[in-house]
Amino acid sequence: MSKDQTKDLLKFLKPFGDDTTALVMWLREFAWDLCPQANELIYDNYNAVAFGWSPSDKVGHTICSIAVYRSNKNVHFGFYWGSELADPDKILLGKGNQYRYMLVTDRKKFPKAYISKLVNEAYVNCLSKVKDPKQITHGQTIVKSISAKKRSVKAKPK
Repeated sequence: MSKDQTKDLLKFLKPFGDDTTALVMWLREFAWDLCPQANELIYDNYNAVAFGWSPSDKVGHTICSIAVYRSNKNVHFGFYWGSELADPDKILLGKGNQYRYMLVTDRKKFPKAYISKLVNEAYVNCLSKVKDPKQITHGQTIVKSISAKKRSVKAKPK
């Protein structure tokens, strides 16, 4: 499985509608192009569909990720270790110990060059977290979890 393998992901995104799915799949193409040797890890959980790129099959090695939330259809482009990245323009949201993200509402406003620099930095950072080189694999799409019970997708307020 690889970048071209979209069947499961499209099935998981179906409840979010065409506009959200189109935005998410555009972000996916952007991320895959920046991380062609990484693996895509997909989680279809009760509160969100989330997927990210990792040089292994471990979420703790994630370079970047995309999440779409069931409660409000918000789309995040995030960094699992975002608190460890330089963000000179201070566009990343989050104040926790680890995860930082950007809320994505429109692909025309998405700062591709800036995010590309952050993805490159995140890639180097995540590789430093891989302790056993045998864990590194390349270019797979791996469905990691599917929650049996999901919250319903709510329409965004207009």
